[in-house]
Formats: sequence, C-alpha cells, structure tokens
Amino acid sequence: MTAIAASPAPALLWFRHDLRLADHRALAAALAGGRRVLPVFVLDDEAAGDWAHGGAARWWLKGSLDSLGRSLAARGAPLLLARGRAETVIPALAAAIGAAEIHAGRGYEPWAREQSRRVHEALREAGRALALHTTAILREPHGFGSGSGKPYAVYSPFAKTLLAAGDPPPPLPAPDRIPGVEAPAGGETLDSLALYPVRGEPDWARGFGALWQPGEEGAAARLSRFTARALGRYDSDRNLPGIEGSSGLSPHLRWGEISPVQVWHAARAAGAAAGATETFLKEILWREFAYHLLWHRPEMPARALRGEFDAFPWVPDQALLTAWQQGRTGYPIVDAGMRQLWRTGWMHNRVRMIAASLLVKHLMQPWQAGEAWFHDTLVDADLASNSASWQWVAGCGTDAAPYFRVFNPVLQGEKFDPEGAYVRRFVPELAKLPAAFIHKPWEAPAGILAGCGIRLGASYPRPVVEHAEGRARALAAFAALRKPGDAA
Repeated sequence: MTAIAASPAPALLWFRHDLRLADHRALAAALAGGRRVLPVFVLDDEAAGDWAHGGAARWWLKGSLDSLGRSLAARGAPLLLARGRAETVIPALAAAIGAAEIHAGRGYEPWAREQSRRVHEALREAGRALALHTTAILREPHGFGSGSGKPYAVYSPFAKTLLAAGDPPPPLPAPDRIPGVEAPAGGETLDSLALYPVRGEPDWARGFGALWQPGEEGAAARLSRFTARALGRYDSDRNLPGIEGSSGLSPHLRWGEISPVQVWHAARAAGAAAGATETFLKEILWREFAYHLLWHRPEMPARALRGEFDAFPWVPDQALLTAWQQGRTGYPIVDAGMRQLWRTGWMHNRVRMIAASLLVKHLMQPWQAGEAWFHDTLVDADLASNSASWQWVAGCGTDAAPYFRVFNPVLQGEKFDPEGAYVRRFVPELAKLPAAFIHKPWEAPAGILAGCGIRLGASYPRPVVEHAEGRARALAAFAALRKPGDAA
C-alpha cells in the first residue's frame, strides 16, 4: 500500500504595512511547501498608542484593505479582519487553525518593534514560530552601517553606498492561487473597524476619492503613469507643485501596496534619462534613510536627534498653529499647501518643506506640532519619513538643513510656482491676481486688489509675521542655543 503524504500544517500570514500580493516575501514563505494560508490583518490601535493611524490614513487603510480582500478572495484565501492586541489575536488564530508558523513583514516603528516582540514571545510559549521578512524597505537597517561600523547619520554617504551596491533582486510575482483555510468565526468587517467617519459626521474625506485609488491595482496604475509621462522630466518637474511632476506613490509605498523594489526596477526599465532616473531613485533612498534613522534612533518621532535642541526656545501659540493648519498664514504658497493637504490628504513635497519652515522658523512653533498635524491629515503619514523630514527642516536632525537656512515663502513661491497655477487652484480668493502679486498680495496696488475682489485682512489674511521679522527672531533663538565653538 502506498503511503499518503500528510498535508503540511497551514500557515498564518499577518499583513501589516505591506498590503499587496506581488513581491511579498512573507506571502511567498507562507505558501512554501504547498501550505494553505490564513491571511489576517489586525487593527491594533492600543499598541500604536500616540502613533495610531490618523484620520486620513484610516480612510486610505479602509480602501486598501477592501482592495486586498478582493484580491485574496479571488485567489482562494479571503482576508480575515480582526481588532485587538496582536499578541493576543495572532496566537489565538494560529491555535485555531493549527498553524505552526506565522509569517509577517517586519515593522520598524518603535511601537511595531515592541508589538513584534510581544507576538513572538506569546507564540514561542505556545510552541509556534514568528518569521519576519523584509517587505517594506530595500535593505534591513540592522547590521548595516558606515565604514566605521556605526549607523549612517548623513544621507549622502548612505545613498552612495546603496547605489554602489547595485540594483536589488527582481521583485517576486504575485501568486495566481493562494490555497486558503477556513477562518475562525468572529472576525470584523470593514464597516465594524470604523475607519471612516460614520453617518451623520462631517465627511472631511469626501474629495479624496477623486484623486486616489487605494490598493495594489491603484499603485500599479500610478507607477505606470509616472514612468510613462513624468519620470523623464523628474529632475525639473518634481519641484513644481502646479503640475503633475512627482510620482504620487508615497501613500502606496507607505501602505505597502507596492514595494520599493518594484518601484526601483520599474524606474530602471522605463528608459528615461539617466539623470532623471537617478534623481528619482535618490528619493526612494531618502525614504530608506528615514527608516535607517528610525531603527537606530527610535526616539526620533518625539525628541530632537541633536540634543542641544531640547533647550530650543519655542514659543507655542495656538492661534498661530491654527492659522497654519487652516491655510490662513497670509503666505499664498504655504496656504495653498495646507489647503491641498486638507482637501486631498496630500501635499507636494517642495511645499511641505516651505510650509514646515514657516511653522518652525517664522512662527517658532515646535516641530512636533507640525509632525502631529501631518500624521493626522496625510494619507501617506509615515512615522519614519514624517519625523525625519520635520527634523531636517527644523535643523535638529543628524542630517539636517542648517537652522539658519530659512525659506523665504515669497521667493520660493515665485521660483517654483511662477505663474501662480498652484496658488490659484487651492486659494481661489486670489485667483484673479496678476502673477506679479500672486505670492505677495500685500504689495498689489489698492486698485488691483479691489478689481480682484480682495480685501486684505478680510477675504484673505495679511501675513501673520513679516518674513524679515520672523527670520531675525529665528536666527536670534538659534544663536542663543549654539554652544561656544560650534561651527556657523
């Protein structure tokens, strides 16, 4: 009699911030050996604490989970949604289906690392194994450092090293079929997860859907459109907020609907000019650098990486912060960016820098206040990139713009939005102004203002602080902070 081989025990696949099927190493490992798989996503707000998903991110998450669930169901393994502490939910589900192995992507946020540790310990006590895989970044930050053996603290040598290492291995294809296992009863639904404003509440995200298509299919479409239309001009167009010159991939990368490996190889294969491609790849490496910093400096989201900035004389002012949040600073390029953020859940990267500089330097507001606002209002809210970028602008990161570099919002607007197309779109009360005054309406003659229907201080605010005054105050505060012997 021929012996019948026993079927391997099923595996549990724990989706985290890698909501896709292509180039998913945890998925590939879970399927190895012909195993059946139970895919699960756990909403664990308690573990994330202060860094639980903000409102805009939760809107995106709902759409992404919907897309992933449909893709998994079509391949034979519906997605199980759960809510609660992962160290309780994951072991219970593994026990219910008899899974010896649990596969997941590695998390890099401090709370996600602690979550992984708790899940690992709970599974180990039950005789089960948690295997973590690289699904969100190009290269693991642990065990990777500079020539001195220390973690990188400056972006340029970090990027140079990764570029010199060559392209990453090709991405894995999505499986055609995923044999599933019957899920235990009691899972959540997308509606019960309450990721979107309930009926009767203001629908603040009503405009998001016109711009964004969350999910792996939407990510692939956006990547294809970018490489075909904009990559070849990326060197120049990426800084112009009035046109579609950037990739718009940041939310798809943040939720792992597409991997940086896929993006990297698509850019290489597009056949664009070498300079434009390299410039774009360096943006991918900036994201990678942010994760490198966060892994080695887990305090980055809350504390300045340059310790002397703990004593910086910020001047918290709720009225100024609110004016900035609402796009009522009186600086059109900044106000356009803040209104774009509220309307679409996203802001052009060049404008993010200008708006952030105004907040921390002209207005002397703590960078953490801006970081928190971005965390709540960005669909691409990413703890690593958000905190690293705010520290860069504030001058308190390991690799930061010098604090004495204070963006002039008028000159920045004139340089990167010369005809005012971006401002006219998001600050419609200024739409009729001639280009000569679109970034400085307070200099327009009274007759022009009246003809355009603008009353400064009423229909549009005057600047909350004059550039020269704000710059001088910021530099004075920085000078008082510097230690004797510091470089200028």
